[in-house]
Amino acid sequence: MYLDPAVAHAVKILVVGPFGAGKTTLIGSISEIEPLQTEEEITEASEGFDDLSGTPDKTTTTVAMDFGRRTLNQRLVLYLFGTPGQERFKEMWESLSAGALGALVLVDPERLHECFPVLDLVEQFGLTYAVGVNRFDGNPDYPLEEIREALNLSAETPLVNCDVRQQQASTEALITLVQHLMSALG
Repeated sequence: MYLDPAVAHAVKILVVGPFGAGKTTLIGSISEIEPLQTEEEITEASEGFDDLSGTPDKTTTTVAMDFGRRTLNQRLVLYLFGTPGQERFKEMWESLSAGALGALVLVDPERLHECFPVLDLVEQFGLTYAVGVNRFDGNPDYPLEEIREALNLSAETPLVNCDVRQQQASTEALITLVQHLMSALG
């Protein structure tokens, strides 16, 4: 599927977060093209590397990156690059961040402690970001202000609830990021 010739702006956006936060699912739910996904079965080789606690049903992991595309309006298209969530892929994050305008950081409210290395990398690479709280079935519904405080986010950092399985919720999270980027660019 090719881009409409009327599209004036293409923007590179990273979708980041810790292992099992929903990055692949978000890109899969929102991409208007068949997304590139590099999911592989979790094997014994990942023992000692991938912490599966908090994600007992997870059987696959991203081994390179995910890629998708979403047209927001006639003039703006987002190219979405999902990063692997494991620390061992930090160098890939650095490469993917080159030329990115911003990042949507996905967090699991039950595993907030895993988000700090991700937030550190996003800030280290100088990316403007918004945070999407991925609400899974049956998880407690923590107020956003409690999550903001727990993550030590500034008042200016957008923080939104989303269910990455739903296209509308994923689109709204990305629109929140794009609006934040536009206001930051002045």
